Amino acid sequence: MVDALVIAGGKGKDKLRSDSEVAAEALIPIGNKFMVEYVVEALQASAQVERIVVVGPLVEIQKVFSHKPDIILAMEGESAIDSVLNGIEMLNSNGKILIVTADIPLINAAAIEDFLQACNDSSVDLYYPIVPKEANEAKYPTVKRTYVTLREGIFTGGNMFLVNPKIVARCAVRGRQLVKLRKSPVALSGLIGWGFILKLLLKMLSLKEVEQKFSDLLGIKGRAVVSAYPEIGIDVDKPSDLQLVNEVISPSPREKGIP
Repeated sequence: MVDALVIAGGKGKDKLRSDSEVAAEALIPIGNKFMVEYVVEALQASAQVERIVVVGPLVEIQKVFSHKPDIILAMEGESAIDSVLNGIEMLNSNGKILIVTADIPLINAAAIEDFLQACNDSSVDLYYPIVPKEANEAKYPTVKRTYVTLREGIFTGGNMFLVNPKIVARCAVRGRQLVKLRKSPVALSGLIGWGFILKLLLKMLSLKEVEQKFSDLLGIKGRAVVSAYPEIGIDVDKPSDLQLVNEVISPSPREKGIP
C-alpha cells in the first residue's frame, strides 16, 4: 500500500485559457466533473492506494472535495516542487509516495496498479513510467505527444512517480538548479554532458544509460517502468488534448452510436 499526492496547483496553461478560465488547470470541467476528480477517483479505485492528499488552491479544492472528507487537502506552493514538499509534509508517510499530476483525467485504477506492481525493488528511490509510441497511437490515434527515441524503442513520459519521500528535499535543490539552467543551453549541456546529448540526438542511447544519467544528476537511484497504458501519460496541456479527453469521457450521441 502507498499514499498518493495529487498536484492540482498552478495557473492554467496559456494554450488552454481560451477554453476554460479557471483558478488552476486541475479545475477545468470535463463532462460533469472537474479534471482533478477523475484522477482522485482512479486513485480511490486502486486497491494499492491508501491515503490521498490533493495540493492546490485551497479555497477552490475545498469546494470540489467538500463531499469527500477522507481526501486530505494542502495549499499549493509557489512552484510544483514546493507543492510536492507541502503535500509530503502533510502526509508524513513512512513509505514511498505516489505523486500524480491532476491533468491526466483518463487515468484508471488498472494503469495505476500495473505501474505500482512493477515498482518492486525497495532500493530504488524513484520510479517513473514511460509509454511506447505504438501503445499511444493504437488506442488514441489522434493523440499528439513528445517522443524520445532510444535503442529499445520510441517512448513518451508518464505523469506520475513513485518516490522515497526522504530524497525529495535533496532532489528539489538540484531540480531548481536545472530549472535555472534551462535558459542557458551551454551550461545545461555542460552539466548533462555533450557525449550524452550527442548520443541522444543520434538515437543511440539505451534506457539504462538514461536511467544512470538521471540518477547521477539527482544523486539517487532511479528506474523507468515501461507501461502499456497510454492514459498514464496523456496530459491535458493544449486544446487538442482537452478535445480528446472530452470525446473519450463525454462522447457525442453520434459517437455513442445514437442516430
